[in-house]
Amino acid sequence: MKTMRITFVVLLAFLGNLITDGQLAAQNQRIAIVDSEKILKRIPEYNSAQKELDQLSGNWEGEVEALMLEAQALAKSYRAEKVLLTEEMRKEREEAIAKKEKEARELQRKYFGPQGELFKKRMEMVKPIQDQVYNAIQDVALRRKYDLVLDKANALTILYASEKMDISDEVLVKLGYR
Repeated sequence: MKTMRITFVVLLAFLGNLITDGQLAAQNQRIAIVDSEKILKRIPEYNSAQKELDQLSGNWEGEVEALMLEAQALAKSYRAEKVLLTEEMRKEREEAIAKKEKEARELQRKYFGPQGELFKKRMEMVKPIQDQVYNAIQDVALRRKYDLVLDKANALTILYASEKMDISDEVLVKLGYR
């Protein structure tokens, strides 16, 4: 029983030491916060690229919507006339409706799919700007000797951050924006 107590006390001391060492290590880390959304919104090239992408997306959505409306109109017409049509005519109309719906889905996938035109255009227009921002963040972090830089614009939840930790303005200066 006495050995169990001694083992328990030693284990507690060891865990306490680990926790204290972890806290000291965390205290010695230099952490900064950046708001990539704030930075990107101040870059005129990014804003114009976003506007162009929004316009392209709207145009493409219109094309897809037009095909979907055509398919819906064909289906509505078919339902209204179905009783008057022969079996062969019904089959032809059903195939025409299916073809139009497939055409709309394929166009939608072409424009908005994972490797679609919008994705490619975004990579072409926005990625170089994002890379430039990332490199500026990295330069500022290395110069100021930060161990960790968190982006508060993305899915990260930050309950409190001191303004002293936010290096967004410094990154903007590094990029040549004020």
